[in-house]
Amino acid sequence: MDSLLQNLRAVLGRDAVISEPDELLVFECDGLAHYKYPPRAVVFPRTTGEVSEVMRVLARERVPFVPRGAGTGLSGGALAISRGVTIELARMRRLLKVDLENRLAVVETGMVNAQLSRAVAKFGLHYAPDPSSQASCTIGGNIAENAGGIHCLKYGTTTDHVLGARVVLSDGRIVDLGGAGAACAGYDLLGVFVGSEGTFGIATEATVRLTPNAPAVRTMLADFTDIDDASRAVSAIIAAGIIPAALEMVDGATIRAVEASVFAAGLPLDAAGALLVELDGLEAGIDVETARVRSSLSIRGTQTKWRASKRPGAKSWRRA
Repeated sequence: MDSLLQNLRAVLGRDAVISEPDELLVFECDGLAHYKYPPRAVVFPRTTGEVSEVMRVLARERVPFVPRGAGTGLSGGALAISRGVTIELARMRRLLKVDLENRLAVVETGMVNAQLSRAVAKFGLHYAPDPSSQASCTIGGNIAENAGGIHCLKYGTTTDHVLGARVVLSDGRIVDLGGAGAACAGYDLLGVFVGSEGTFGIATEATVRLTPNAPAVRTMLADFTDIDDASRAVSAIIAAGIIPAALEMVDGATIRAVEASVFAAGLPLDAAGALLVELDGLEAGIDVETARVRSSLSIRGTQTKWRASKRPGAKSWRRA
């Protein structure tokens, strides 16, 4: 172990390698703290070249590794189950390029998801994948887990927005998967890589698609006295040919748990379920689509409410 630490510090410097038990506590689990596996050491590379050198050291010493971003996942993808070395990418968080003409950005994978949207908001753009932890999770973690979010119904998950990735393989080799949007001949290796949870290598840079902010947004919240009615309302909306930006359901037990917490939203405690519907698009015509959704929600026992949206670039709107 001493020689391994010495070799890693020779590559990264002493301040980029930690191994003391109390220092490793924060890295023993991800967002699901039920499972805990302390790593042998944690390293903090700053460049793709340093990640490559670290991987070469670990391959030579036959030491397992696991990449880690913000550790917000719930699937154990960032746990060093075999007492391996955790490769923490949080220091690799630069925005390398914004291509407005082609609506794409090149980022280091330690960049926090929501920071990318904030960085390009002045151009009327945003990064569409929005997992619930987007304020803290990283692009690399999103790629590893193929993260989605509330808007994946219309805009898809991470795999639909990653155009290319620079990847360090387990032997230290650096390869580029995908491209800048053009179709590549041969196997879709990028599609295989996204969602592989670090088992095929470590993404250090990513070329991602940027999406224009919607000019208009309408958000509806309906509560139901019967959960089956809420389910039928979902089917009715989709059957009407409407693809909402978001369409999510919460049951009565969850409503009561939320209302008893600091996140209380004012939902009736006797509701059997609630449905959140968000539409986005051009100002011309969105009210017609909103009316069609309201018609689909017109089921016995339904109370439809309207809320202002907080989507990037959205125009606040409330029912008169």
